Amino acid sequence: MALELYIHPCNHKPPLCHPPPPDKPLRIHIQGPLESIQKLLPNVSWNPIGPFPQLGGQKLASLTYEKLYQGHNCAPAVRDEYTAYVIEEGIPLLDRIDYYGVTFDYLVPVDDPNPEVLSINIIEVDNDGGAYANKFLLFRVDPAEYTGKKVLAVPRCCQKKKGTQDRGRTNSLVAERDDEIRDAAANGALKS
Repeated sequence: MALELYIHPCNHKPPLCHPPPPDKPLRIHIQGPLESIQKLLPNVSWNPIGPFPQLGGQKLASLTYEKLYQGHNCAPAVRDEYTAYVIEEGIPLLDRIDYYGVTFDYLVPVDDPNPEVLSINIIEVDNDGGAYANKFLLFRVDPAEYTGKKVLAVPRCCQKKKGTQDRGRTNSLVAERDDEIRDAAANGALKS
């Protein structure tokens, strides 16, 4: 059974960045431990060597869009994805994903290389009784509210880590991905 993605309301009065206004262009990045994402999408398989984007990445983007924009169902175009692998004895195991992130755009003009970014972290609370969440979030977390019910996701403004480099990092990764896609298309066209 899939759990609910719960994006915690903004702690600030007035809210700083979420929920975002429906007319504001925004690049959205959501990431977290794969074990938490699998609670949201239990029937999705994750292939570390699969094509871009992962099927689960598209589903995570759609689920996030739906939660941010109050039930509007949409399949936003994935602009980038981040994959971290399980590491054993200092060596990444390239066949097992440990952490995953996906980036998509909402109303961002195609010619805007530096849109505003909303960065959201999925926080695993089951493994440590909420210790990590209670150390790094601006509010208290009771794991009993989440375990078996919903998965906690928190935008950066409600975390102690401010993410001052999120916009530059996210936008540069999207630009790199766009370059890779253009290069692949050009090389494919040359091979024909």
